[in-house]
Amino acid sequence: MRALHTSDWHVGKRVGRFDRSDEYAEVIAEVAAIADQEDVDIVLHSGDVFDRPMPPVPSLQLALEGLVALSAGGSRPVVAIAGNHDSASLFETLAPFLAPNNVHLVGDIKRPEAGGVLELDTEAGRAIVSCFPFLRAGRVIDFIAEADEWYKRYADRLGAISSAYAAYAEGIAGSDAVTFLLSHFLVGGSKVHGHGAPRGERALHMGEAYAATSDAIPAGPQYVAMGHIHAPQPVPGARVPAEYAGSLLELDFGEAGEQKRVVVVDVEPGLPAAVRSVPLSGGRRLVRAKGSWNELLARDDLREAYLDLTVETAGPDLGLADRVREEFDFVVKVQAEYPRAPDAAADRSHRSLDELFHDYLVEKDGVEPDTALLEAFREVMEMADAPA
Repeated sequence: MRALHTSDWHVGKRVGRFDRSDEYAEVIAEVAAIADQEDVDIVLHSGDVFDRPMPPVPSLQLALEGLVALSAGGSRPVVAIAGNHDSASLFETLAPFLAPNNVHLVGDIKRPEAGGVLELDTEAGRAIVSCFPFLRAGRVIDFIAEADEWYKRYADRLGAISSAYAAYAEGIAGSDAVTFLLSHFLVGGSKVHGHGAPRGERALHMGEAYAATSDAIPAGPQYVAMGHIHAPQPVPGARVPAEYAGSLLELDFGEAGEQKRVVVVDVEPGLPAAVRSVPLSGGRRLVRAKGSWNELLARDDLREAYLDLTVETAGPDLGLADRVREEFDFVVKVQAEYPRAPDAAADRSHRSLDELFHDYLVEKDGVEPDTALLEAFREVMEMADAPA
């Protein structure tokens, strides 16, 4: 059996002021084309289909049409779980409408026998897919909520749920089915590349309180399709083949330069899966660049990319942002970098208003202010003090 694993689409996410709907349509079509070219039997989406719990209608339509396209007219099952950016209730509401297209949405964490583990027919045989959507820290799950389980750590609950799914899946798989675990959580030790810039992962759900050890991934499934981490990588320490497929596009400048991908998985009943990456080319690149104005103008990789630019200047340049946007079409951020004066004196209790204004300008701009500006300030102060 051959599976395609994709994740973390975040349909609807913008970069700065730029809408990316056309890019999403392009890259989702690319994923569907790969599924057809690779002749996959099942598609696994490990969460964060949307960037917001209640996506705008165009984003909703784009993503759902993409999931249906991946089903190849309903001939291959597509399974998608809710990530931390998704609404579990929205997934459950939409599920009955997509099921006739062989698209299976799972928003809630369910008992294995009550929809938590799906038994699906593919052209290559039976697939048993355990569906483990994102678990919020305060939530109690009824099938692990016995008295001695209620107060365990978040990581322990992840492990208990995964093990319950694995045991149930093994019991119904027999000798002729393949088993998958589809999950959305953080395994400690995973690489979150940052390049010193913010990333697309939600910081609230990336701390130690939400981290599990590799023990949360049971030994039973033949392949574990993970979501939540946007940098493509194997899951560290997993006892079975397990991968973070990564995000579909470079979502923030912390992801700039990452090669995005889908994972193609070949697996036979009872044997570990073989995995390989298929790179994606859709979407506009994100680039962080620094240099003088002439150096940036000379670069040939900046014209078609979303840009986070640092321009080295001699001092404050009030017209810099306008010039940059006139020259480059896809500027998201721009700032000037220049030598800065020493900090003004900390004790300002006995300083005059014009001296305080001077200090303010130094703090704001990092250089000695223009003499004419200081003189204009003094003139304004004198006019304010003049008798009526």
